[in-house]
Amino acid sequence: MVVLDYIENMIDGVEYLLAIGSIIGILGFVVGILFFVWGGPRIRYRMLGVIIGSIILLAVCGITTGFTYFRIFG
Repeated sequence: MVVLDYIENMIDGVEYLLAIGSIIGILGFVVGILFFVWGGPRIRYRMLGVIIGSIILLAVCGITTGFTYFRIFG
């Protein structure tokens, strides 16, 4: 039983990390787009990296995972 409880806690931790990754990915994408549109040339170059990183994070974690885990929109 101890092993099953440990595995269950590990699964809960992975679900939490996926939800956090999803929220960070969405926030990074939104902030990256905002600064890319209204920023200077140096900020645009850096925000392009943020946007690409956020897209990769959203591809791994899922777009709606954070919203459903934390019950943000319903």
